[in-house]
Amino acid sequence: MTAISNIKNQKSKNLTSSPQSPYAHPKLYAKEGVSSRLLNIGLIGFGYWGPNILRNFLQLSPEVRVKIISDINPVVLKDIKTHYPSIQTTSDSTDVLHNPDIDAVAIVTPVSTHFSLAKNALQKGKHVLIEKPMTITSKDSVKLTALAHKNKKILMVDHTFLYTPAVEKMKEIVDSGDLGTIITIDTTRTNLGLLQKDTNVIYDLACHDLSIVDFILGTLPISVSATGMRHEKIHQESVAHLSLWYQNNVFVHSHVSWLSPIKIRMIVIIGTKKMLVYDDMQPSEKIKIYDKSVSVSEDKENLNQLRIGYRTGDAVAPNLAIREGLAGVTEAFYHACISGKKPITDGENGTRIVRILEAATTSIRSNGKTIRIEKARP
Repeated sequence: MTAISNIKNQKSKNLTSSPQSPYAHPKLYAKEGVSSRLLNIGLIGFGYWGPNILRNFLQLSPEVRVKIISDINPVVLKDIKTHYPSIQTTSDSTDVLHNPDIDAVAIVTPVSTHFSLAKNALQKGKHVLIEKPMTITSKDSVKLTALAHKNKKILMVDHTFLYTPAVEKMKEIVDSGDLGTIITIDTTRTNLGLLQKDTNVIYDLACHDLSIVDFILGTLPISVSATGMRHEKIHQESVAHLSLWYQNNVFVHSHVSWLSPIKIRMIVIIGTKKMLVYDDMQPSEKIKIYDKSVSVSEDKENLNQLRIGYRTGDAVAPNLAIREGLAGVTEAFYHACISGKKPITDGENGTRIVRILEAATTSIRSNGKTIRIEKARP
């Protein structure tokens, strides 16, 4: 079964959600006071992720209409035309960028093409949604952000997990102080493939977890050190371990791999009061909060000794709404375009993540040298 034939079969799955909204969390965009208006979208790229973008934009009909899709593969274009005869198809992306009827463009192509396509789209007066990561270099990310600001257009990055109920809940729990002071965060994201020639595993997989950590902590890391191994045939890092230091002495470790027989999507947050485990591979109970902690104090009777205490309590799994993250992305993008208000994953957010990816790649190619990360300039 092709990706396109799956779209119609899955079209209704996202409609089961929270009572507040069938798509994105209301805190992620300004929805109130925004009148419904048609948004014509052009899609550039219809490979692995493109069909998912299309499926979720179709859920927003009639407010959103996908008018044209561009892809370099003629077989893909023929398949699109068979299933969706009303959608125009083209092998030339400029047909999308130069189309005066198109209000916004979704760029779902290899990261090496993101900058030029997004730049042209913004220059043509289009709003832009870019698949993660935003660009290869932070310099290009800064340029796109400035261009979007100058032309008063929305620039949004598809950091999908930030629009999932689980990550929203994690943010809520951390901000509430229920875990206490955050000490360390450990993330693991592994699977077999997909090996890529134009980017490494840091840009491909660590991008997700770093965007989640950025969302939760709300700050850039002070420094990063990375080690790993490069695949000989594709000349890209396929396994990586990142060590990052954040403000308030928070340590974050991230393990990513394209060479694992087991698919793992896990984040562990350790606080002074409680601990949280997020396992995205679980069909339900993706988040569990453990009432466990470790305390260390001096032994008053023997000053040369430390007293270490381990506290163990119950584990709680909070209730989570059922909603696909990408559905939240597409609705947030629509409302940002209509309202003119920035989404949480705007150009500045995308730039912050690229700065970390860039620094981590520099480190891994410098034998694990610690790279200091500077704040992104506006």
